[in-house]
Amino acid sequence: MSTDFSNLPLTDSDSWRARERSGEVSASEPVWVFATKSLLYPVIPAVTLLICLLLWGEPLYGPYILVGVIAFLGVAELLDSIALRIAPASAMALRCFADITLRWGMLMVFLYVLLKLSGLGHYFHKPVMWTWALTTPLALWCGELIAQQMLLRRAAHPTQARRAVIVGATHRGMQLAHTFSTQPALGVQVMGFFDDRAPQRLPSEEFGACAGDLSAVSQFVSRQGIDVVYITLPMVPHPRVIELLSSLRNSTASIYFVPDLSVFDLVQPRFDIVDGIPVIAVCESPFYGLHGIAKRLSDILISSIALLLLAPVLLAVAIGVRLGSRGPVIYRQKRYGLDGKEIIVYKFRSLRVVEDGVQSYTQVARDDARLTRFGAFIRRTSLDELPQLFNVLLGNMSIVGPRPHAVAVNENYRHLIPGYMVRHKVKPGITGWAQVNGYRGGDDLDSMTMRINFDLEYLRHWSLGFDFIIMLKTATIIWKDSHAY
Repeated sequence: MSTDFSNLPLTDSDSWRARERSGEVSASEPVWVFATKSLLYPVIPAVTLLICLLLWGEPLYGPYILVGVIAFLGVAELLDSIALRIAPASAMALRCFADITLRWGMLMVFLYVLLKLSGLGHYFHKPVMWTWALTTPLALWCGELIAQQMLLRRAAHPTQARRAVIVGATHRGMQLAHTFSTQPALGVQVMGFFDDRAPQRLPSEEFGACAGDLSAVSQFVSRQGIDVVYITLPMVPHPRVIELLSSLRNSTASIYFVPDLSVFDLVQPRFDIVDGIPVIAVCESPFYGLHGIAKRLSDILISSIALLLLAPVLLAVAIGVRLGSRGPVIYRQKRYGLDGKEIIVYKFRSLRVVEDGVQSYTQVARDDARLTRFGAFIRRTSLDELPQLFNVLLGNMSIVGPRPHAVAVNENYRHLIPGYMVRHKVKPGITGWAQVNGYRGGDDLDSMTMRINFDLEYLRHWSLGFDFIIMLKTATIIWKDSHAY
């Protein structure tokens, strides 16, 4: 008595997250599926390196083993796991190849810098390394397409699907059923819902008729050969929940609670174990573990290269500020950084009168009388922000992140906008998701609220690829930003 859930609605944010996380692995999957999804990406670079060594007649020894291990770990982090896409179109396949190439290129840049700094570069045969670097993205892409087809073929076989029921006709249960229906590669067939409430009390008519109340679950599971029971009720010691779990002990079905955390405004939600105690992150920084290392290394690399390339520009702007008006070339202002701690942010001075930003701060407006003629130019072209590359190098700012606000601005808006201070779970950035979406200026409540919304969206969905998209968008709008003044 399976039901078609393919037309069940999801909110925009839910569907975005479903697409984003569709590639994650689950320990409840069959072993070969789990291994394929989680190990194929990191194994391929090691295999292609071995093939390249054989083609060029080079021996496999210490330095190549080290590079292979680094590639294994780096690809496991950057590419995560095989994504499940149903019948990928050519455009999606090309985007997939571009994404793989970009992430692999980032790893190769990191590896090149590492080998140069460590002095190990001369141990490697250059043709081997170049062949490996150029062929691996194609191998990764082909491996993904083949793995997808394998998983989809397995899911299409009716005997391979696991039969499941969902206890609790809730919104979360509807989302779960929709996911199983639209992603057949997950290999789960929902046979029905169970709920104690009367049909008129159910939140949606899209469920169809329930198979019964909670007392009927155990018998249905045994009679229909159900493999998995998903419970989408509140995870509390309620008598009916305890009775349900007790009745299911006589079956061999796997049982999962599906917590509904949608009532919280989640930022980087994840599960963790603290000395055997399960904990759930409701609000956390995305930069933990290898993510934090990757973010910091990319900041150091990009800011170092930018400072070297832009040194003549920095010198020219400094001279222009000095000749344009009296006062210091560099403007120092206290702002909030990571975890809300005060930092000193550097900018080229663009105003005749400067404020420290602690007691009060007046937002610069269009045709502001405080602007110098040269200051108006460098603000319009964002050249005044260039000294913040030194902030990035020092480690109190990042290339991409929420823009730092003056202390007085923070103290004003933290009481007016819910979740305002959450943006300080990451280092502030020279550019950010809010800025490339048109919210660079504006000191009114509506503009600031929209800016915070974009900042929090950045925290929820951060990735290195997302950072590069923001940097590219920044480069395309920097000369025509109508909000820059």
